[in-house]
Amino acid sequence: MPAIRAIFWDVGGVLVTNAWDRAQRTAALEHFHLDEEEFDDRHEMVVSSFERGKITLDEYLDRTVFYRTRPFSRDAFRDYMFSLSQPFPEVIEFARKLSDSGKYFMATINNESRELNYYRIEKCGLRQIFGLFVSSCFVGFRKPEKDIYRLALELTQIPAHECCFIDDRALNLECAATLGMHTIEMQSVEQLRDDLAKLGVSL
Repeated sequence: MPAIRAIFWDVGGVLVTNAWDRAQRTAALEHFHLDEEEFDDRHEMVVSSFERGKITLDEYLDRTVFYRTRPFSRDAFRDYMFSLSQPFPEVIEFARKLSDSGKYFMATINNESRELNYYRIEKCGLRQIFGLFVSSCFVGFRKPEKDIYRLALELTQIPAHECCFIDDRALNLECAATLGMHTIEMQSVEQLRDDLAKLGVSL
């Protein structure tokens, strides 16, 4: 088996809680007493543009929440959105140790809007761990589109069979695997360590 030279990580669901997935949206809708069906209809129409960096967070909120007068402020809603992002300390520490070993190129491949992505990178110290962020908001592609994985490989110039991609969703892994990348479905940090060890990845 070829040695693994690069490890690509999903962010939401692997290193940090999801940024603005169904569970986070549901929590916000309940907290601010918003109509779920009405919000979801509007969200689905703009989420692709939001995560591809085509519209800002303020524009997203204009179209999904503040198209009418609300009894709460835009800042209150934004602050609540950001507060839902919480790190997984054990996983981040493990990733940090792999990065510090100097053996592997460390990068992310993730779907996130620009403002939440910047916030999470800063809040969780990810800039000190990863040398490249292939985020949908920066590159204009979203997982599971093949283009986002292909771009990650082209940017690093590391062959796919020498790369491993970690994600918590099977569909995202399937698409990476079709390009020849090794894949691991994240379930726990212990399982992740074991599966990486099977690929020869060690501290």
